[in-house]
Amino acid sequence: MFSFLSKKRIRSRLDQLCSAGKPVKLHIACGRNYKEGWINIDISRKVRKDFRIDINKGLPFPNRSVDFIFSEHFIEHLSYDKGLFFLKEAHRILKPGGVIRTAFPDIDKIIDSYIKDYWREMEWVKLINAHSYPSGCYMLNKCIRENGMHQYMYSVAELRRRLSEAGFSEGNIYECKVGQSQHAELLNVERRADSSVVEAIKQA
Repeated sequence: MFSFLSKKRIRSRLDQLCSAGKPVKLHIACGRNYKEGWINIDISRKVRKDFRIDINKGLPFPNRSVDFIFSEHFIEHLSYDKGLFFLKEAHRILKPGGVIRTAFPDIDKIIDSYIKDYWREMEWVKLINAHSYPSGCYMLNKCIRENGMHQYMYSVAELRRRLSEAGFSEGNIYECKVGQSQHAELLNVERRADSSVVEAIKQA
C-alpha cells in the first residue's frame, strides 16, 4: 500500500524519538517549509522532507503513536471524502491526549471579503500580488478553485463538524488564533496570518 517508503524506517524514527523522550510531531504536506524537530511529510520529490507519503492512501504510522499533527493550507486540497479519511487517520494514529492542528483558508472569510468588498486588503492578495484581479467575482472563483487544486473549502464550523465525524469529541475541538495554542509545541507554527485555525484533542 505504501510503496514510497519502508514502514521499518518509520518505526525506527519513532523509536529514536521515544527513547530520547521527545514528542512525535508530524508536519503534513510540508512543502518548502521544513520544520526542524518534526517528521516532515510530503508527496513531492522536489522539496526537502523526511518521508514521501501519498496522504490519500493513509498515514503509515501505528495506532496511538503520534503526539502532534500539524498541516497548513493542505486539507482544502483533498476531496470531501478524502478529507474525512485523512482526519480519521489522524485520529487513529494520535495518542490519547494527542492534538491535531489545522490551518486553512476560511471560506466564510473569503465570502465576507467579497460581499463587503475588502478582499484587496487580505493578506493572501498581497502575498501573490492579486490586486490586479478584475473583480471580486474573479477573485472568489480563483480562490475557491485555485485552478482545480482546491477540492473542498472549509469554514471553522465545517471543519469542527468533520473532526467530530472523524471521532474527536465536540468538547475537545476548538478554534485558535494564528500562532497561539495551549500546547507549547504548537505555538507559532503557522506562516500564513490569514488562516483560520482549529485544534482537536483525542480523548484519553
